[in-house]
Amino acid sequence: MSPTRVVPPIWHSSFYWRIALSFVALVVLLLAGQSLMVSALMERRGGPFSADNPNAAAAALAARLSDVIEADASTNLDAALKSVHPDGPAAYVVLRDGRVAASSATPLSDAVRHQAEAALAGSEPHVPEGTTTGPVVTAPIQVEGRLVGLVVLPPPPMRGVIGRAADLLSLPGTLVLLLTGALAAVVIFVPARRRLAALEETAERFGAGDMTARADERGRDEIAGLGRAFNQMAADLTTRSTALETSNRLRRQMLADVSHELRTPLTAMRGYLETLAMTEGGDPTTRARHLETLQREAGRLSRMVEDLLDLAKHEHGASSFTPRVIAIERVFDHVRRRYEQPAEAAGIHIEIHVDPAVDQIVADPDRLEQVVSNLAANALRHTPRGGTVRLAAEAVPEGCRVSVVDSGAGVPPEHVPHVFDRFYKVDSSRAGAGAGSGLGLSIVKAIVERHGGHVAVESRPGRTAFIVTLPQPADGPQSSTSAHL
Repeated sequence: MSPTRVVPPIWHSSFYWRIALSFVALVVLLLAGQSLMVSALMERRGGPFSADNPNAAAAALAARLSDVIEADASTNLDAALKSVHPDGPAAYVVLRDGRVAASSATPLSDAVRHQAEAALAGSEPHVPEGTTTGPVVTAPIQVEGRLVGLVVLPPPPMRGVIGRAADLLSLPGTLVLLLTGALAAVVIFVPARRRLAALEETAERFGAGDMTARADERGRDEIAGLGRAFNQMAADLTTRSTALETSNRLRRQMLADVSHELRTPLTAMRGYLETLAMTEGGDPTTRARHLETLQREAGRLSRMVEDLLDLAKHEHGASSFTPRVIAIERVFDHVRRRYEQPAEAAGIHIEIHVDPAVDQIVADPDRLEQVVSNLAANALRHTPRGGTVRLAAEAVPEGCRVSVVDSGAGVPPEHVPHVFDRFYKVDSSRAGAGAGSGLGLSIVKAIVERHGGHVAVESRPGRTAFIVTLPQPADGPQSSTSAHL
């Protein structure tokens, strides 16, 4: 079975890309949630005068002071500031006329005051070298559209800012982080875990012997690709397991058949040897008959062993095999001369017919002669006296068809599928059954398949034909390479 081509997943269907993009989306969601939560907490805790919202506090303070100064320009600035800003962080007011007010006992630093005065005068502030002021928050005080002063909120201590931020973010941020992590586990890893667990279960079932177990290969991501690879492996292993089981079954069957076939001649030989041992010095005629039987059984045993070795060589490609251009009629002549005497003694006529279109074919001459010889011997054993055995060759679209036809009793239909099995015999259905080894037709099948062809049998009462089809080159045999028998 050819391996399945692995299709790389599209980037947006990749399992790893989905994890990465999901994490990016969840991080953005986490930050947005924290921002909304912090903003809500600051709005709820701080209000306009909260130190958590200094710009709003400064603007609100400046608006109230504008109303106070507009109502009475000579008002006590310190009292007015404390009245509109009684609580909260320190706040300062710097007016154009040089007055400075503070809501706390801590005076405004010179650096910050110089910056405020310079801003009111529209000039660059003069900050002494080495002096730092930090982030100062200011808001304009306007009366009738004129800038009359500034509200100044100096920077709060950094530790306080960090402490308030930690107070706002510690518990809510932790809760959001935990919820986001749980959501990531549910959205990203639970489906992946479910699919991997299903694949693990399928692998365990397959390992336990369920050869039909297959993984879910829907999708185009890496887990689906792993499922496809697993299914391909499972299909290959199933095919190999089936082939191995078939091979083991055939091996056991062949061992049983060989044991059965060898037992008969060995039992006969042992019986006659025991008889000869008990009748030593007996009738010479009887001893000669027993010895002849022993020689016949020993020859049968030798032929069976040789046929087994020959069959094994052909099936494993260990025998010599040299196809070349040959004359098929000469192969038939050799076979006819080989069986001419036994055929005449049995009153059987051997005919030959060769189509001129296939007078020369490409095949191994020795192996093809062995095929025709085995088929002819089988036909002679099962043809009654006065019958005919016909050897023929004709052209067919597949190449060359060689047939051996006899006029015997025929093979019953239920036996036809098994005639090429090892040691299979149909003695009861054909007249004149001989003492063949039962391997001749198996050897024929192995040789024909090694030529790339196939063999079949057609049988009815009074006619049985073994048909061998051999493929031929498309351009036909080349006379320049001919090597006739």
